[in-house]
Amino acid sequence: MRTRVLILAAAALVLAACSTAAPEPAAPAQVTVEHQFGSTTVPVNPQRVVSAGYTEHDTLLALGVVPVAVTDWYGDQPYATWPWAREELGSATPEVLEMTDGPNYEKIASLQPDLIIATNAGLDRGQYERLAAIAPTVAQPKGDKAYFAPWDQQTLLIGQALGQGPQAQALVDGIKKRFADAAAAHPAFANTPAVFLQAPYYDGSAIAYQDGLSTEFLTDLGFTVPADIDAFATGDDSRQAYIPIERLDVLNSAKVLLWATEDAEARTELEAQPIYRTLAPVQGGHLVFTDATLAGALYFTSPLSLPYVLDTLVPLLDKAVAGNPETRP
Repeated sequence: MRTRVLILAAAALVLAACSTAAPEPAAPAQVTVEHQFGSTTVPVNPQRVVSAGYTEHDTLLALGVVPVAVTDWYGDQPYATWPWAREELGSATPEVLEMTDGPNYEKIASLQPDLIIATNAGLDRGQYERLAAIAPTVAQPKGDKAYFAPWDQQTLLIGQALGQGPQAQALVDGIKKRFADAAAAHPAFANTPAVFLQAPYYDGSAIAYQDGLSTEFLTDLGFTVPADIDAFATGDDSRQAYIPIERLDVLNSAKVLLWATEDAEARTELEAQPIYRTLAPVQGGHLVFTDATLAGALYFTSPLSLPYVLDTLVPLLDKAVAGNPETRP
């Protein structure tokens, strides 16, 4: 009997301790994020999000947030949404904004947003302040250029603003792992020099991308970007090299040439130049020609476009490294 009493007494003490334990802290009602122009406090779980830059809607959609407005960049896509993001958009019909002379402040204000994402909108301080007067606004990551900051930094910043920091980190980690896995599965890519170029020619030059953010998809797969093209660099943030047609022989420093062709006419224009036909990568069939969608995915460099790049481009690169007769003139 005495033992039973002691047990009951101990149980009562445990129950009393549980009933007086401090309650768990409530989830924060808002989150503060840092960006180029300071900090922004955002209510948790915003319901009316405007994507005010060229590519941010991809990141929002990847995190399960359908914006009330998106901003058109190029390509004449329905709701400014390319094929790789349409499943995430679903049946939504967001307002499509234009950014010819900066953000459309009046239109954005009329949408009554509770959050404006503008990490790839090229904002200066004045533009940011005008948007921030409408609703909490997140500009480009601190210390990065106005347009096309690294996709992973943009993703993490947007995730923080949405109260989805862990989800954004998992998204970034997953994509980077996919690139690492693809590189490991294709050892022939390792240290193979490759050049990524716009197509066709522009004002008598071929525009190639130097080693940097625009070629990260290649280097993450194991390729290298030959430094020979740096002699033709513009020297600005674009990291582009304008190679005169008569100097296309510098492309012989690459084994693989990846041309962002958007139609068959672009390839025809490339092949019309006699010097192009003499290039070693051309004669060896070490070429990739994209279609408009793959070119768009390479330019977007978003959490939704990059998986599409892996699925679509890697098989083409595999053929190009080996030599693909179908790509020869």
